[in-house]
Amino acid sequence: MVTLEPIQVGAHTVLGCEVKLPQTTLLTINTSKGYIMCGALDVGLLNERLRDRGIIAARAVGVRTLSELLAAPLESVTIEAEKLGIVPGMTGSEALLRMM
Repeated sequence: MVTLEPIQVGAHTVLGCEVKLPQTTLLTINTSKGYIMCGALDVGLLNERLRDRGIIAARAVGVRTLSELLAAPLESVTIEAEKLGIVPGMTGSEALLRMM
């Protein structure tokens, strides 16, 4: 099952997506510029093999809900996200605000 839901981050509305899979759930919250995602995101792949695409993304691990993804500290970020001042340790909400 796939669930999409609007989420307020500051004065902005972003899109949350939850994909229920056997044994796991994929979580992502998107802006028009980038996204944050659960531990399934492979930041290394984005930085290395897909670097030419300039993907702005960040990953939080150990989250099970979209609310947790917003509040969790980021574990890793792409090179392009770093250029916007997004760094490991900041919350998902803080990163999304920098992706506006």
